[in-house]
Amino acid sequence: MNLQAGFLLSYVKYGENDAIIHAFTENDGFQSYFLKGIYSKKNKKKAFLLPLNKLNFVINIAKGNSIPTISRFELVEFYDFYTDINANTVVFFISDFLNQILRIENKNTAIFAGIDEFLSELNLKNYQSHLIFLIKILKIHGVAPLESDGKYLDPETGTFTFEIMHQYFDEYNSMIWKNILSSENPYEVKIPSKLRRTLLDSILIYYHYHFADFRTPTSLEVIQQIFE
Repeated sequence: MNLQAGFLLSYVKYGENDAIIHAFTENDGFQSYFLKGIYSKKNKKKAFLLPLNKLNFVINIAKGNSIPTISRFELVEFYDFYTDINANTVVFFISDFLNQILRIENKNTAIFAGIDEFLSELNLKNYQSHLIFLIKILKIHGVAPLESDGKYLDPETGTFTFEIMHQYFDEYNSMIWKNILSSENPYEVKIPSKLRRTLLDSILIYYHYHFADFRTPTSLEVIQQIFE
C-alpha cells in the first residue's frame, strides 16, 4: 500500500457500483485508479468526487498490468465554490482541460502546486484565474511565448512580432499576454471582462499549436455562456 495526494480530474462508472478515476498526484503525476463500491447506496463518499477536489488516497499496488485499487480516500480540503455557478463552471472547464493535457505527465511539483494556487485564487472569487492558470501551465511546460519588443504575438512560433499574424492576437490581446507573462504576480493582472472570451479563445489557439492532438474541451461552450 502507499499514500497519494492528488487532484481528481475525472471518473467514469464501471459496472453497477464501481468507478475508474483519473487524478493528478503529487508523487506520480497522472494516474488511473479503480474505486470499488463508490456507487453503493451506503457509500456517502461519492459526494467527494467533484472536479479538482484534493484527496488523499491509500492505494493497493496492483500485480502485473492491473490497475491500482483505492482502499480508502479522504477529502484534504473543502472549498465552497462548488455552489457558485461561475466558479463551478470554471472548475469543470479546468478539470476537463487538465484531464486531457496531463495524460502523459509524470511527477511535476510545479503543476501540482500550480493547481493548488489556482484553486485558492478561485476560492477568493477571482473569476479570471483560469485564464492566468492556463498561461502559467505553458510556462511550466516550457512552451510559453518568448518576450520581445514585438507588438503582436504569433501563436505558431511563440514569438512577438511587429506584424499581426493572427486575428485573435491583435495589439491589445497580445499586450495582455505580455503582462501576464512578465508579471511577478500574474493573478493580480486585471483583464477587462469584455476581453476575457477573446483571451480564452487565443489561449486555446495557442494550445492547438503547441500540444499535439489537443482538442477543445467540451465544456468550452458553457464557460463562454457564463462569462459573456
